[in-house]
Amino acid sequence: MTDLIKVQAVTAEELLQHFEVSEEAEEHLVPDTAPEVSIDRLMEVGLYPDAIKLLAHGLPKREAVWWACLAARDVQNPQTDEDNLNALTAAEGWVKKPSEEARMRCKRLGEKTKYKTPAGWAATAASWCHGSLAAEGEPVVEPPEHLYAHAVAGAVTLAAAFSDPVNPDKQFIRYLQQGLSLARGGNGRIEA
Repeated sequence: MTDLIKVQAVTAEELLQHFEVSEEAEEHLVPDTAPEVSIDRLMEVGLYPDAIKLLAHGLPKREAVWWACLAARDVQNPQTDEDNLNALTAAEGWVKKPSEEARMRCKRLGEKTKYKTPAGWAATAASWCHGSLAAEGEPVVEPPEHLYAHAVAGAVTLAAAFSDPVNPDKQFIRYLQQGLSLARGGNGRIEA
C-alpha cells in the first residue's frame, strides 16, 4: 500500500517505460512494486536525479508543474532577470488556470529563457502538457504523454544544482520532499 494518492501508476514499471535511469539506479529499482518503493530506495542511496525523474513521471500534470514552480521559485533572487521572472509567473498561472492561452504564454516565455533555467523549464513543462508542439498555423503535433515530466525533472534538478553547485544533496532532498508532499495530496510547501 502506498500513500502517494496522486500517483496513478500501480507499479514503477509503468513509469519507467517513459524514461531512462542511470546505470547506478537500475539495481535499486523494484519495478513490480509501487513507485514509492523505488523512489525511497533511490533516495536512500543518494541517486536523487533518478528519484526526481521517477516522481515527476508519476505526478499528474498540474502537480508536476507546480513542483517545478516551487523549485524554480526557491532559486529566484533579486538578480533574477525579467524573462525568468515572467516565465515562472506564467507557469504558476497555468497551474492555477490551465488554458490554451496560458500554455502559449508559457511556451513563448520558456523559449525566451533559452531553456537554461529552472523557471524556463517550469514554463516549458506547462507548455508540453497539452496543445500542439507545432508552430501556430501548422498541423497539430500533440506532445508525447510524459514529455512534460522530462521538463519538470529538469527544472527540479537544475534548481538543486543552482542552489548549491558543489553539494546539492540537501536541496535534492528538500525538493523531493516537496514532490512527495504533492504526491500525497499536499501543497508541496516544505520549510527550508
